[in-house]
Amino acid sequence: MKATAPPAKRRRGPRLAVLALVFCSLLVPIAFLFNRFPAVYVTDERPQQEIDLPSFDRVVFENGGSVNEDVSKKTSRSTSVSHRGIDSDPSIVSTKPKAIVLRPPKIEQVLPPPKVEPNPEVKPVLVPVPVHQNKKINLDKIRPPRVQSADEVEKAKACQLEFGSYCLWSIEHKEVMIDTIVKRLKDQLFVARSYYPSIAKLKGKETLTRELKQNIQEHERVLSESIVDADLPSFIKTKLERMDQSIARAKSCTVDCNNVDRKLRQILHMTEDEAHFHMKQSAYLYNLGVHTMPKSHHCLNMRLTVEYFKSMPLDPNDSSAHKFNLPDNRHYVILSKNVLAASVVINSTVSSSEDTENVVFHVLTDSQNFYAMKHWFARNSYRESAVNVINYEQIIFENFPEFGTQQLYLPEEFRVLISSLERPTEKSRMEYLSVFSHSHFFLAEIFKDLKKVIVLDDDVVVQRDISFLWNLDMGEKVNGAISFCGLKLGQLRNLLGRTMYDQQSCAWMSGVNVIDLDKWREHNVTENYLQLLRKFGNNDDEASLRASALPISLLSFQHLLYPLDERLILSGLGYDYGIKEELVQNSASLHYNGNMKPWLELGIPDYRKYWKRFLTRDERFMDECNVSP
Repeated sequence: MKATAPPAKRRRGPRLAVLALVFCSLLVPIAFLFNRFPAVYVTDERPQQEIDLPSFDRVVFENGGSVNEDVSKKTSRSTSVSHRGIDSDPSIVSTKPKAIVLRPPKIEQVLPPPKVEPNPEVKPVLVPVPVHQNKKINLDKIRPPRVQSADEVEKAKACQLEFGSYCLWSIEHKEVMIDTIVKRLKDQLFVARSYYPSIAKLKGKETLTRELKQNIQEHERVLSESIVDADLPSFIKTKLERMDQSIARAKSCTVDCNNVDRKLRQILHMTEDEAHFHMKQSAYLYNLGVHTMPKSHHCLNMRLTVEYFKSMPLDPNDSSAHKFNLPDNRHYVILSKNVLAASVVINSTVSSSEDTENVVFHVLTDSQNFYAMKHWFARNSYRESAVNVINYEQIIFENFPEFGTQQLYLPEEFRVLISSLERPTEKSRMEYLSVFSHSHFFLAEIFKDLKKVIVLDDDVVVQRDISFLWNLDMGEKVNGAISFCGLKLGQLRNLLGRTMYDQQSCAWMSGVNVIDLDKWREHNVTENYLQLLRKFGNNDDEASLRASALPISLLSFQHLLYPLDERLILSGLGYDYGIKEELVQNSASLHYNGNMKPWLELGIPDYRKYWKRFLTRDERFMDECNVSP
């Protein structure tokens, strides 16, 4: 008799793996339901880092993608941003996002001081900005301070810390609830729910309990089908009266007030939690709108790029290329990835200038938008001026590989919250501070033959002739800029580390900047920038590179700043709804710093018209892509 082989052992590994996968597939939707809405959704094209003044004990970075682990490891101690907590039942889960907090790395080595000693007597030089002399503007009445209660100040501050300019936008577009019957139904439902558990425990109140339960169910069914008064059924008044009678009978019963109070608080906390959840959803859609290129603009870029390769190159530079490197010409530099934005800057500048024969615009863009820019400025001319479109990424890759990343970075914007210790009940002010990015610090290397340039942000509109800036004698200074004394370097002590700096020095703004390239090279600004960059973060890491833009820009020009007249440019048109139209009309130039750019549908309507009037008219590709001028 043959011996039978023992049965093979069944392998349990595949079975366990399948069970684990099934278990994980069940956990994923459950985890999603608990998290509801992630705190970080969109990687901002120009991330705004938010700063809470005046203590500056913390620097909170808005987007989770902008936090660098290597930098966070160098922090000496951790701090936190406190949001007003919800005193709720332990079973209620709060959906408020956790703030990510950064501290700057300690700087052990001190940079050599610049060749020019700081001169505390330097005062802003008034420049001849033309204004309407027959109109007197009282600047003190432009933005009158609004006194709020301490609770309102805390709510506004917490909202701005978490959502930024969305809070300003939501206040401006707040809709008043006009559906009074729906609101009354919800109020009745809340009160009935708070009394129902206590009434259900009382003996002899079975009829009232059933009546309350039935009314609650009917209210829930009506509200699930109707959200406005117009959708309500015709018999809704009967239901309202019936619920009022049931609530009145419930209130007449002797119940434990603590139970009713606890239930009301629980419902209140759940309602606040739900409202915050919907606010995060709305803020996400807002951020998606302000950080996404409009479909019509994307269409325009694609059409221009395709047309560039289909048609014969229309290159006007054959006759004007000799102007590009002449130091005696007036050279403007624009860093942009937006065809229409760069076009408006150029058109507004030449339209406001008396003489444009020797004016040259150098548009630095990335590889993706280079051919669209090239074809656009070949099709359109701007009086006698010349336009030179430069592929920034290609130039850096071919000529300056030692500079690290070749990516083009636009001016970095930082959201700053300023509060007053002397007037704690006064509303906190939110400002957007724009500074030079990584790409700006290589202008002296790219334009080796030039002596002086004016750098314009692509969200600027010029309304007056600014050619007088070419005649400014800045002495030994490098950067002519508008000072922003709402923020001083002493308030950034935790961010600047141990680097030597003047605590009373003011911050400065990009937008319109006069750059003396000869003095730039003389003071080794680019070399000092690269040295600071190695101390503040890894220049190969994008998040660290952009996060360090504020301290490095301020330190690089600490004693090399030439203050321009504040009347030269009006900032805040990308977030501040409170600027008077008279002030906008009389400003030499407008800066749409902030999230609500003028080329977006979410741009502030009162200010967009000043940008739109410089859009190119009768352009075939704009009509085909539905870009409305």
